[in-house]
Amino acid sequence: MKVLETERLILRTLNEDDADFYLKLVTQPAWLRFIGDRGIRTVEAARAAILNGPMAAQELYGFSFYMTELKDEALPIGICGLIKRETLPDVDIGYAFLPEFWGKGYAYEAASAVLEHGKRTCGLQRIVAITAPDNHQSIRVLEKIGLKFEKMLQLKDDGSETKLFGSQF
Repeated sequence: MKVLETERLILRTLNEDDADFYLKLVTQPAWLRFIGDRGIRTVEAARAAILNGPMAAQELYGFSFYMTELKDEALPIGICGLIKRETLPDVDIGYAFLPEFWGKGYAYEAASAVLEHGKRTCGLQRIVAITAPDNHQSIRVLEKIGLKFEKMLQLKDDGSETKLFGSQF
């Protein structure tokens, strides 16, 4: 189901048929480095992750991560959306794209639309984002969509820190 449309992109709900793409995305070196290894190694595991993650969140909260596709080609290039994490008090915006689509403004275009959707359609008063301190590309996108660095967080038991960005509407 289409949720958002921008000048160049369609953002739609993820479904089980997206498992091949999702597997490709979550096994990218940048995903593993900056987001983390989710242990997804097969199409079946990717399908289960979609069912238990974005599809369940969409049903429960009315928002989730969305498949982000090039409008003219219906070509999947990444995901972007909102998530309610147990580790954060606020809804979090997140995105990930295949490397061949980096540097073309797609993350900014998708994240801007999702931020507006969260504010206007979902009625969110505040949206945050987390990122690895050395994920400079992601930090630039967050700042460009208007989120401001707030503080460092320790979300994992391994001592690693995460940057928290936030916005109030």
